[in-house]
Amino acid sequence: MHPNTCPTPASSCGHPRSAWTEVVRRPAALLLALPLALGTAGIAMVETAGSAAAEQPAAAPLQRDAERLDRGAVGVVADDGVFLSWRLLGDESMDTRFLVFRDGEQITPEPITDSTNFLDPEGTAESEYRLATVGELVGSADTGTIRGRKPLWASEPFIPWAEQHLDLPLDKPAGGTAPDGVEYEYRANDVMTADLDGDGELELVLKWDPTNSKDNSQAGATGNVYFDAYELDGTKLWRIDMGVNIRAGAHYSQPQLYDFDSDGRAELIVKTADGTVDAAGVVIGDGEADHRNEEGYVLEGPEFLTVFDGESGAAVDTVDYAVPRGNVEDWGDGYGNRVDRFLSATAYLDGEHPSAVFARGYYTRATLWAVDFDGEELSTRWLFDSDEPGNEGYAGQGNHQLAVADVDEDGKDEIVYGSATIDDDGTGLYTTGLGHGDALHVGDFDPSRPGLEVFAVHESMGASENRGSTFRDAATGEILWSVPADKDTGRGAMADIDPRYDGAEGWNVGYDAEWDSPVGSLRSADGELISTEIPAASFTALWDGDLLSEIVDHEFDDGPRVGVPTISKWDYENAEQVEIFRAEGTFSNNDTKGNPALQADLLGDWREELVFRTEDSDALRIYTTTDVTEHRLRTLMSDPQYRLAIAWQHVAYNQPPHTSYFLGEGMDTPLAPSLRFTTPVPEDQPVRGPRIS
Repeated sequence: MHPNTCPTPASSCGHPRSAWTEVVRRPAALLLALPLALGTAGIAMVETAGSAAAEQPAAAPLQRDAERLDRGAVGVVADDGVFLSWRLLGDESMDTRFLVFRDGEQITPEPITDSTNFLDPEGTAESEYRLATVGELVGSADTGTIRGRKPLWASEPFIPWAEQHLDLPLDKPAGGTAPDGVEYEYRANDVMTADLDGDGELELVLKWDPTNSKDNSQAGATGNVYFDAYELDGTKLWRIDMGVNIRAGAHYSQPQLYDFDSDGRAELIVKTADGTVDAAGVVIGDGEADHRNEEGYVLEGPEFLTVFDGESGAAVDTVDYAVPRGNVEDWGDGYGNRVDRFLSATAYLDGEHPSAVFARGYYTRATLWAVDFDGEELSTRWLFDSDEPGNEGYAGQGNHQLAVADVDEDGKDEIVYGSATIDDDGTGLYTTGLGHGDALHVGDFDPSRPGLEVFAVHESMGASENRGSTFRDAATGEILWSVPADKDTGRGAMADIDPRYDGAEGWNVGYDAEWDSPVGSLRSADGELISTEIPAASFTALWDGDLLSEIVDHEFDDGPRVGVPTISKWDYENAEQVEIFRAEGTFSNNDTKGNPALQADLLGDWREELVFRTEDSDALRIYTTTDVTEHRLRTLMSDPQYRLAIAWQHVAYNQPPHTSYFLGEGMDTPLAPSLRFTTPVPEDQPVRGPRIS
């Protein structure tokens, strides 16, 4: 890995916080004062505006508003001492020098310069640690004015975890009985993360899932959906009750948690309805209305979009949902399945400020609604609709998830909507016509070619022309290679798991195409077939000390339909999955999907934490690695694409996050991100004591 030579952008203070206002319902017509965005691309592969834009003179890079995270220091009592890990921040030099103090005494004779972790063989569970940074020599040896390097505190004091995990206790809602007489309880489901109070520490927002939640294709009433916010120490901040008119299931509630007004504190934006109750007890719409039909579907009544204050959980503004149901049959069926297929994301559509994007429909009609929040009110940026003239080729191209990335390298984000991509201005960038699919990965998987790539699996063999998976150029949609199939290919993943091949490897189930099939297609970034034996094709994570990704899977039990999470290494020489970690006492989420509640670089260095629910859902269990690594990277949360992937990870069929740069064996050191922090630089805290020589 070569040293990074990109200059670190200057940090700055963000906007003052705007006072939030009383909830006001405003009609969508006022929001849609801007013209609807009309695309021009058809079903066939098209030449894109991205190619022409790349020929223009380079402009100064746009700076993105970003949360200022703290050091995220964590310690764990391990077999051979105490393992310590911390963040290298997005605005810090790759050469930043760290000192480690235990119980007030410096224990690193020389500054740490090549990693952001340390194993203290003398540490115990009672040890108290603190980190410091130290600068370079000041002055000149020629003039005799060299001054010692005075260290500055880089973290608050912290004590290690007694085990490799931290349990965050939960306030589980009481169960109940649905109108159809079915009793239900609650289980912890998907988790989002952001800084809710501006202190630099990430908080968690949990979605509670009733045990009678339903796929859209299934009839039946469900229990209410709740969102809870927690500090990492277990302090509960608030609860929002979505009410009886929001059905529970993987495709209905698709919130976004992000700092949308750039004041240093995140907001929650989500689709609401009559009877939604905020954390202050304020009811949105008609609290007495019950729009559920005899099948348990909600196909009547108003639909809203509400922004909630992240620190208090109070509703700030509510507007009509811009894309109404209209005629239910127009979405692909008459009973309420496809009309209520929702997705969401956060994107920097202007390259500087975050917008929320809410999507409805992907099997047939596809709509995406981009929304801005100024601290007081929601407003429409643009609305894309495949029903608009010129956009017909974008119908039926959506997945059960989406991804956000700057695919044309203009500094602004695009929405990779399954087999199509929507440009930052709300027009169609391109559509491939490959149709709907169940899994999607976007990243710099082939570093030998410019730009990003998309690896996706496909469901409709008619639309994909019997392609089970494709690897395409993210900017143009050009198919670089594909894998043949004769049936729905439901699972696929891509990451660097084999160091013998340059770039990442992509794999998908094949032949019988069962979700847990160990047989399929494993290919290199240039399409070479490596093996027909494959690892689990769902989640990957960065866990151990090397730059290869690990396989996140679960041991699934068909009886109770739960899985015990596992992490495995891909043994590329023997083409088999080798378990290296098992999260005993916890369950994975979402049935056979086996997802973590959250996977993100929450704490410590660039490796990822995995969050699972305990078996009784009384706690979220946060796991961190204790493997020493010699590699140093800035926190993944400072990479714009990765940070936005954490915002959309929970949406529908969860997918793992990827960085905007190639992360794997033989990688180059990524350039520093271009960020504008929304809170001030903390004041220096000098370490009292002798200078460092």
